[in-house]
Amino acid sequence: MRAGVEATRRGAGRIGIVAICLAAATIEGFDIQAAGVVAPKLAPILRLTAHQMGLFFASATFGMIAGAVLGGVVADRFGRRFGLVLSLAAFGVFTYATAYARDFEILFITRFFTGLGLGGALPNLVAIAAEAVEARRRGLAVGIVYSGLPLGGALASAAAIGLENWQSLFYLGAVLPLVLIPPVIWFLPSSPPGRSTQSKSNDAKAGRGILDRENRTATLLLWLAFFLSVLVLYLLLNWQPVLLVSKGFTGSSASAVQATFNLSGAAASIFAGLVSDTRQRRLAVVVSTALLLCTLLYFAVLPPHLPLAVLAGAALGAGVVSSQSILYGLAPQVYQAHVRGTGVGFAVGMGRFGSVAGPLLAGVLIANGNTVTEVLMGIMPIAFAGGLATFFLVTVLERRRSKSNVNGSDADSHPGDKTGLTDTAATANAACNA
Repeated sequence: MRAGVEATRRGAGRIGIVAICLAAATIEGFDIQAAGVVAPKLAPILRLTAHQMGLFFASATFGMIAGAVLGGVVADRFGRRFGLVLSLAAFGVFTYATAYARDFEILFITRFFTGLGLGGALPNLVAIAAEAVEARRRGLAVGIVYSGLPLGGALASAAAIGLENWQSLFYLGAVLPLVLIPPVIWFLPSSPPGRSTQSKSNDAKAGRGILDRENRTATLLLWLAFFLSVLVLYLLLNWQPVLLVSKGFTGSSASAVQATFNLSGAAASIFAGLVSDTRQRRLAVVVSTALLLCTLLYFAVLPPHLPLAVLAGAALGAGVVSSQSILYGLAPQVYQAHVRGTGVGFAVGMGRFGSVAGPLLAGVLIANGNTVTEVLMGIMPIAFAGGLATFFLVTVLERRRSKSNVNGSDADSHPGDKTGLTDTAATANAACNA
């Protein structure tokens, strides 16, 4: 009876941790999309040129690149909870400061430091969610958390409808992360948990870093997959409405397609995470990549027809976001606990480079006179290469799992990181006892 009660408490603790991480990811998605949502009102008020608007968007992205790497390093050195609290405080405070920007220079600086906090949050959220649940449910946990990003973007668009001025959305975006800090401190463990100083010392002596012989191939595949898949995602997020209008859709029709893109992406993220915990991960990669390629081809060659375009937008969102969800679910499984935050942080950082390259690539193609069809056809090989890198990454991890099975270690734990299940139980216990 007591064992059943303890199991229930552990389960509740795990659910609570994932729920807090989902809330944090949703807030992050809200703040990431806030700048794009307020841009039409912000630009004329501050008299921003097109060049300045581009730098305004890019400033947060550059901050996110640095934040993703620094956030992972801070988490591994001082604990996941500390890293997450620091990130939430940073993007909360600087989002608030953005609302008081009265010229381009201040706007650029505040958005850069907002991006620094935003970039540091996601690696911690992924690592915390992965460590909070049983190894066989890590993909689902990460998929649930990642679904918060497109969901937050949709909420930002909805919130902007009822707001009178551009500052209000930044005020709301600033309050939300600051309100979440007390629950994070109270409920989340300072992970990686359940690891003694001696075990950490042994890990350090073993020298298992993110680019050592054991991890090198998986790390390089992970970086390549992140860069290419995020390049396609952000190209579509930034340019899809413009490309659709160029194809003959009205502005409201393009917005409808974009909304289904985000909402279906959130649902697909959870489903992809669930599939990632089964033996069908390679099949999931193939299906998501095929879905992405087919819908890109549809928008490239077929004439505008709103009902079909809405369905295709939903399929496109499902394909591109599920690909990202699978990668985020795989990333924590590549590394041992003592370098997990750093490893995930560097992978997310590589993805942030893709988020810069994608919109720039589309801009260059359009400036050079390429048609919408040529732009969409041109990114199809990139999407295929990203799917191929992910497929090979899954293959490498499957071989690693088979090898660990032969050696008698846990199938879902990283070789040499035999604390995987111990970490999970300790995380849940820490949450219950907080």
